[in-house]
Amino acid sequence: MTGVPVPYEVVRTVRETADTVTLTLAPAGQEVLPPFAPGRFAMVYAPGVGEIPVSVSRVDRRTIVHTIRSVGAVSAALCRLGPGVQVGLRGPFGTGWELERAAGGDVVVIAGGIGLAPLRPLLLEALAAPGTYGRLHLLVGARTPEDLLYAGQLRAWAAAHEPLRCAVTVDRPSPGWSGHVGVVTTLLNDAAFDPPNTTAYVCGPEVMIRATARDLVHRGLPADRIRVSLERNMRCATATCGHCQLGGVLVCRDGPVIGWDRAESLLLVREL
Repeated sequence: MTGVPVPYEVVRTVRETADTVTLTLAPAGQEVLPPFAPGRFAMVYAPGVGEIPVSVSRVDRRTIVHTIRSVGAVSAALCRLGPGVQVGLRGPFGTGWELERAAGGDVVVIAGGIGLAPLRPLLLEALAAPGTYGRLHLLVGARTPEDLLYAGQLRAWAAAHEPLRCAVTVDRPSPGWSGHVGVVTTLLNDAAFDPPNTTAYVCGPEVMIRATARDLVHRGLPADRIRVSLERNMRCATATCGHCQLGGVLVCRDGPVIGWDRAESLLLVREL
């Protein structure tokens, strides 16, 4: 981990949705950041604009992949970049999903909106280790069909069936949509897993995280086997600005991934 941004170059851009872009970044020089584990994040610097924390959306040996939604000045600047442009990266920071916790049991991955991006490396890691886990479910929710991330990959995963069971729902269907309509928790009704021996990984808007985690607990999952990401609270990555403080937790230092047994009380304060 370094405090000085390391120059990386955009080598590929993919427009995922109207406001979301995936950037593949490669070292622009000899210096390379240490490997990123799924769930961890980098501080991504847009020259002349500023930097923001972004979780990795794919883990490779040399390149770093980020899927970024345009929601502010820095993210908008990053989404406009094309191949050949340099950015600065610092990291890796934070805690990871810790998929090893799930070995031998069922795995349920639940994503809302842009939350699928930090969950994708976890899913790919699980798919790369057949036989390590039991049943594997991916449940994805989005506002509309046009807001679905990685649409091509989702179609491929849904068609493959084994070892992954993939289900998708939207809040507001567009003309021609024949899939499921409703909040993402409704997909749990058709997902077969053994609650006491299941580990769930959840990322999305806070209201979705709360509803999903509570539903999983109601179905019998232990709270400490529900891993959630609170990355939307982060700003500086160094636990100095206090922006990400929730109770006694500084998300950029103690998270962003923590167990629901800790996260529930932290988010309850915000909910009230």
